[in-house]
Amino acid sequence: MSADSTATADSVRAAYRVRASDLVGRNWLNTGGRQLGLSDLRGKIVILDFWTFCCINCLHVLDELRPLEEKYSDLLVIVGVHSPKFEHEADPVALAAAVERYEIAHPVLDDPELETWQAYSARAWPTLVVVDPEGYVAAHLSGEGHAAGLESLVDELVAEHEAKGTLNRGDGPYVAPPAREGDLRFPGKVLALADGTFLVGDSGHHRLVHLDTDLSTVIRTIGSGERGHADGTAETAAFNEPQGLAQLPADVAAAVGYDVIVADTVNHRLRGLELATGNVVTVAGNGVQRLLDAETARAAGDAANDPDAWVSDLGADPLETSLSSPWDVLWSAASSRVIIAMAGTHQVFAFDPVTGALDVFAGTGLEGLQDGAPGQSWFAQSSALADDAAGNIWVADSETSALRVLRLDDTGSVAAVETAVGTGLFDFGFRDGGAGQARLQHPLGVTVLPDGSVAVADTYNGAVRRYDPATGVVSTLARDLAEPSDVLLDTSLDGDPVLLVVETNQHRLVRLPLPKEALTVDEGAAQTQRPKTPVAPGEHQITVRFAAPKGQKLDERWGDPTQLKISSSPEELILAGGGTSTGLKRTLELNPEVADGVLHITARAAACDGEPGGEIPDHAACHLYQQDWGIPVSLEPGADTGLTLDLRGLD
Repeated sequence: MSADSTATADSVRAAYRVRASDLVGRNWLNTGGRQLGLSDLRGKIVILDFWTFCCINCLHVLDELRPLEEKYSDLLVIVGVHSPKFEHEADPVALAAAVERYEIAHPVLDDPELETWQAYSARAWPTLVVVDPEGYVAAHLSGEGHAAGLESLVDELVAEHEAKGTLNRGDGPYVAPPAREGDLRFPGKVLALADGTFLVGDSGHHRLVHLDTDLSTVIRTIGSGERGHADGTAETAAFNEPQGLAQLPADVAAAVGYDVIVADTVNHRLRGLELATGNVVTVAGNGVQRLLDAETARAAGDAANDPDAWVSDLGADPLETSLSSPWDVLWSAASSRVIIAMAGTHQVFAFDPVTGALDVFAGTGLEGLQDGAPGQSWFAQSSALADDAAGNIWVADSETSALRVLRLDDTGSVAAVETAVGTGLFDFGFRDGGAGQARLQHPLGVTVLPDGSVAVADTYNGAVRRYDPATGVVSTLARDLAEPSDVLLDTSLDGDPVLLVVETNQHRLVRLPLPKEALTVDEGAAQTQRPKTPVAPGEHQITVRFAAPKGQKLDERWGDPTQLKISSSPEELILAGGGTSTGLKRTLELNPEVADGVLHITARAAACDGEPGGEIPDHAACHLYQQDWGIPVSLEPGADTGLTLDLRGLD
């Protein structure tokens, strides 16, 4: 799809107008108990944010929208439409906790049956739909990175509807919930210190908390408690939803001047903490969320067939390098580096605190579950790390509900990525037994036990699970927990070791006995339940709409800047037309012998600041628009022979 064939915002919007559907669901949050309809928002510009609280891309969009909410507070209403992926996310109590945890300052519609999701033809998380003040759809967007385009579109709509007299300025329907009291607020990760005390990533308070051995006495806090980024003392430093923590060996700490690495998740940075003084410094990350540029994206797409195409070098200066939602960190003695679960790019990074070298350790950046060489492997929101006695690194890969392992070679590099438990992006459950049929649900924590087995904080199942590599069997150590997000083996007290669990939605740390015999649970396997799209067997046209935002043009300096990658589950669903190629249109041949399946579609488009028809200015800001869709389909004669998706479609 070339720049000439890509519709401009004005031409596409002028083509037709679609009346927005009403907002239907189970309940509303952040409205003071008021039940809203679309008519209550008439006169406002409305952005519907279709999200689910497991999704890191959705969390990125929440942060992208915050400046827009503030700038246009008197004329823009953002409505979060929560359409759950996992079974646990349909629990209204869990949703209310997530809305509080992520400090969402706009109304949220609970849409557990995907009624509003279907009404707006949403097919992926996140999806954004812009509705104008007269109640017509103005844009339909997928993925993240749309903030600049949304701002220019809002400005256009403001000018248009002020001239027409259809814009209504004034307060919106948001009602703030009461503040929560307590020493911890949605804690994320915990680190055991050498003296038997614990350091906790107090994510909801944007700080670190040093707890005594009783898990309740606060020795000190580190960070101001205000969302932000600032280096400085324990009182003045600022974090933004910090998560993972790792202690450096004494010789490394002496060389760099800090003892603990902190994954400062929403700041997209790594921070260093000096335990003796409480001083905090930034050691990696420039604060700009990392997105694949056009060249790197092409290389990632090619790496499945050519390992040499994999891009692992991140540049010379760690403070000038962009990161994306680092969720956990681990000091690996086998590699002599800090290993980073880089959830936002679906990769694992490595950082040498002494030299400052920062590299991709494993993962192409494509989202999914694929094993193999580090430059061919796919992850999906890697969120926790632990190493075993042999130096292998275990990874909780949350969006695939999987437990992965990185096998290291003699040099401390990844030799291979393997999957111990898990089957794919849309498969989950609560089932023990052989690893091939066992199921987890969005795990966020992992630790290795003395016998070499692996304990997993199985977050959305409210459980701690155990995987035994020797037998390949999964069992359950504890259950009935409130979103446990981390687990470690606690030897700080006299007696037998116990499990220490971060029970995030109870805002506490708890000790649990390590049972002599584990439970066996089978509550079944499940898949993400979304409506199947009927499609006709045989020739099928895939079209992805993309209109560059006003003031941007497609970046054709290295050839066609658009790309489609299409595959299916099962593989035999597509007889022809799968694979990766340029362009945003593709003709598939669907197998009439397959009753149903899932089409996996990844679309990318690269655009830079500059007017259509002109040259891209030197040093222009460039943007990569990307979305992954997993679309359930059923093959039915006489059904549609084409499917249209919106990467950035304007109506």
